[in-house]
Amino acid sequence: MTDSSISGSSSTADDQYVRFVNVKKSYDQRNLVVKDFNLDIKKGEFVTLLGPSGSGKTTCLMMLAGFEDVTSGSILVNGEPVTNIAPYHRNIGMVFQHYALFPHMTIYENLAYPLKVRKIPNAEIERRVKESLALVELVTFTKRYPGQLSGGQKQRVALARSLIFEPSIVLMDEPLGALDKNLREQMQFEIKRLHEDLGFTAIYVTHDQTEALTMSDRVAVFNDGIVEQCAAPEVLYEQPANSFVANFIGENNRIPGTVKRIENGLAQVELFDGTLATTGNDNCPPEGAPCMLTIRPENLFIASEHSMENSIQANFTTRLYVGDSIRYFFKLSSGTELMVKTLNDQDAPVLQRGAITTLTWSTSGGLALDRSV
Repeated sequence: MTDSSISGSSSTADDQYVRFVNVKKSYDQRNLVVKDFNLDIKKGEFVTLLGPSGSGKTTCLMMLAGFEDVTSGSILVNGEPVTNIAPYHRNIGMVFQHYALFPHMTIYENLAYPLKVRKIPNAEIERRVKESLALVELVTFTKRYPGQLSGGQKQRVALARSLIFEPSIVLMDEPLGALDKNLREQMQFEIKRLHEDLGFTAIYVTHDQTEALTMSDRVAVFNDGIVEQCAAPEVLYEQPANSFVANFIGENNRIPGTVKRIENGLAQVELFDGTLATTGNDNCPPEGAPCMLTIRPENLFIASEHSMENSIQANFTTRLYVGDSIRYFFKLSSGTELMVKTLNDQDAPVLQRGAITTLTWSTSGGLALDRSV
């Protein structure tokens, strides 16, 4: 993600459809909840703001919606500042975690309400309600009340209501947080299908990394009011900018060490026991600096007849069966715990608790990252 000023950009308007420029937010005029947020969002893009609770992601969403004031900086939509425009004039749809449906209104009335507020003719309201319910496959539910629907059905109605007045931007704040696992996965596909079919610009807030990776064109990873990295899901997973991103996105093994040498696109890292490991040097600290060697569980292997370029000794502690895969847990002499994830097949090894085991990984399977974050 690159910072840019309001002027001087050569990008097209569609590439900068939504812009956050040096945005800061403080509730007490002393402490910044959002410290310096810069992000350009393309028209029709699906961008997720991901991070732990209190990291500033929902605050950014609410400032764009107009429900929170901006302390400093600018927010623009299609080249026009929106910070002084009332929320109901911003043409932005909103989906909340707890649905925000009117319990005393039927499903038809809930969907019709935002259109009546905009003084849309009744015939047009009826047409749009039918089309919106067809999009979420709830055409026969017009006379029911929210209390008669399941959680997944309520969220579909909330989604349909956010789209019914044809907003250019749809904001979603933890919309699937109240659903169980199966319903959550079903709604992920539903939201992606609607986004692809209708082409609206989507900005989605979640703390669930799987949702972010599954649904997004890009993900902005928040930490304590700043964005550590904003990139496509595969870039975040395979080329994290630092240890915070690597640890927050997916499961990760982390071994502290020191950068000994950087040469020919590779970094040599000395681990706690003097072991030398060679790895890629994307986002690597300089020579002599402490670092964190990170290895995804699927890139770490129990050594067999053919070991890879790097290896380390560890004690086997336990094995966890999770259906399609098996997770093996080990402990280094330093106390650091490591995990190996393998497919559940006939070649899955059987180990004795406490056995000293060689773990191995390829040069491309690890990264030396800044461990100060």
